Amino acid sequence: MHATKNPARPSRRSGLALALVSACAFGGSGVAAKPLIEAGLSPLQVTWLRVAGAALVMLPLAWRHRGLVRERPALLAGFGLFAVAGVQACYFAAISRIPVGVALLVEYLAPALVLGWVRLVQRRPVSRSAGIGVVLAVGGLACVVEVWAGLAFDTLGLLLALGAACCQVGYFILSDHGSSGSADRPAPDPVGVIAYGLLFGAALLTLVARPWEMSWSVLTGQALMDGSGVPAALLLGWIVLVATVAAYLTGVVSVRRLSPQVAGVVACLEAVVATVLAWTLLGEYLSAVQVFGGAVVLCGAFIAQRATPAAGRPEPVARGAEPAAVGGLPEDARAS
Repeated sequence: MHATKNPARPSRRSGLALALVSACAFGGSGVAAKPLIEAGLSPLQVTWLRVAGAALVMLPLAWRHRGLVRERPALLAGFGLFAVAGVQACYFAAISRIPVGVALLVEYLAPALVLGWVRLVQRRPVSRSAGIGVVLAVGGLACVVEVWAGLAFDTLGLLLALGAACCQVGYFILSDHGSSGSADRPAPDPVGVIAYGLLFGAALLTLVARPWEMSWSVLTGQALMDGSGVPAALLLGWIVLVATVAAYLTGVVSVRRLSPQVAGVVACLEAVVATVLAWTLLGEYLSAVQVFGGAVVLCGAFIAQRATPAAGRPEPVARGAEPAAVGGLPEDARAS
């Protein structure tokens, strides 16, 4: 007898490959953005360039899902405010003061912070495994920032990275309330949410970044990457097309072919990719203790992420529930 082929296996393999591409693409954003910031652009200006450029590319998809503006205006505005403008602005501001890998590892406290919201604000029980994830994430972060040395990095930079994590928490909570669907009102398409989130985020950032005051000549010159000149326009193209548009779209497709939990595990590689790229291309070295702490942070974030409750689940967190998602959008999809 011939073995029956499993049609789901190729789809799962392609989903895993797309999830890896998404993690690598997101992980490369900080490494490309930091030279632009050091070349003379402010973190807010680089954030605006990234969001506005990606919004322009995604405009046809926004038009295709234009009904979302009428159906889910609060969800789109919240996604634009927290997941797009808030996360990116805080993250880019953070990497202008602290290493890329450290900023992203601090950002990975978000799943643990979500559990704190569930326990302290919503007064819902949290399982023992969830508590272990939180302890691991916080303990690992203590190693990364070397608290015994009075914080080895700029305090404001660490606070900005924590701000990025808090913006992710806001997005997770918004997702928990806005991702449910019904026969009369189906869950929104995640591609449409991303497209309009970028448009809303670009509009918000325009008010604070004031691009008309930007030194546009920086984009026609060279930016230094660990002493080597790289065309600034090439770095911006990477940030917009690869680290934003391609990263989001491959992430959405991957979670549809896998599951939010599996895609979330693969997404943890984003921090690894960012740290390795920063080490290789920017010369931002971490000590052995910090690398160990980073691994512990990711382990704790993974456990806490698996414990993040889905909407409408009153039982204790961390019983294998899928993470909160926006119409299938993985909860850790972000613009870092």
